Amino acid sequence: MQTTLFLFNDNKLQTQNGGASAEVSKIQLVLGFGGKEVINTQPVFEELKSKFPNAHVVLCSTAGEIINNRVNDNTVSVAAIEFEKTTIQPVTVNIRDFENSYEAGKGLIKLIDFKDLAYILVISDGSNVNGSELVRGINELVNDRVPVTGGLAGDGTNFQSTLVGLNEQPSGGNIVAIPFYGNHFVVSHASMGGWEIFGPERTVTKSVANQLFEIEGQKALDLYKTYLGTYADELPGSALLFPLGIKIHEDDAPIVRTILSIDQDSGSMVFAGDIPNGSKVRFMKANFDKLVDAATNAAGQAFQKLPAAPQLALLISCVGRKIILGKRTEEEVEAVADTFGNNTLLTGFYSYGEISPFNDNAKCELHNQTMTITTFDEL
Repeated sequence: MQTTLFLFNDNKLQTQNGGASAEVSKIQLVLGFGGKEVINTQPVFEELKSKFPNAHVVLCSTAGEIINNRVNDNTVSVAAIEFEKTTIQPVTVNIRDFENSYEAGKGLIKLIDFKDLAYILVISDGSNVNGSELVRGINELVNDRVPVTGGLAGDGTNFQSTLVGLNEQPSGGNIVAIPFYGNHFVVSHASMGGWEIFGPERTVTKSVANQLFEIEGQKALDLYKTYLGTYADELPGSALLFPLGIKIHEDDAPIVRTILSIDQDSGSMVFAGDIPNGSKVRFMKANFDKLVDAATNAAGQAFQKLPAAPQLALLISCVGRKIILGKRTEEEVEAVADTFGNNTLLTGFYSYGEISPFNDNAKCELHNQTMTITTFDEL
């Protein structure tokens, strides 16, 4: 396996890593993560397809692009990968062809051959697709047989529309799965948040999909405000600092859910993922140092499963983390780079949701506000 990183900026595709590079004619997979306006208005797809004629080209819009130890906006981070012993068979569906995101998840997995399957990478539209339902549909058919990781495309801080494409100009509603085949392919993964939990555990008593109305019979927004104190006056902006930790089952590890909006009239809150009735929730708050430490820990957890430093690490972090960290955003990427060392190339993006299992041999989950890392290599 050989990987070359490129940065598309100012209509130019520039190589970013030194040392051994993949041969252009032998590239099988090109992953491009870029600002929506850039991939929508500049000839990014055409440039990549022309340069890598034999490759599958996957593009998605972002809320920020990761390349090595840097975080950019309005560029495209490109990873061009040549496999020696691994094959891929990417597939795609569009949410408009299905009744809902759950059915789309199942429809996507039905296109995949499971013989010799080692891993699935999923890159999904982030505005038209319900990530929780998508993951539920994926899990029903994958049934923990192979790890599944990935993320939802972004649109900066606009939260309007996102773009994803497989071997075509990216557009709305697309969901791409990239199955990796062969026993020489080595993958590891980890996902961590770094949020502080506070307050007692409470039970959700009224919710519809991702809209939370009541916690233990009390209006969710009223209860939430009592814990925010002075930050309550800064809603909805301050909500990013105080996500919710949710456990759907008693023994589950808590999943972080970002608050997207609030409804003063109904006293409800809308989250970037479902909040089922009967689930257990606790409030969480931001701690800048712990967010960066979590990125370090995620890298360490992924690394410790491997015999050596992987050639490529895919980082998918949440737009909420980027907004909170602000000028310190690159610190979490630098922390990952320091953990893996100079032999590992980094690519990725800031997303509207991260897909990853909590641990090995577990189903994938939709996460918010995490740093999710997947490493790629061959034996």
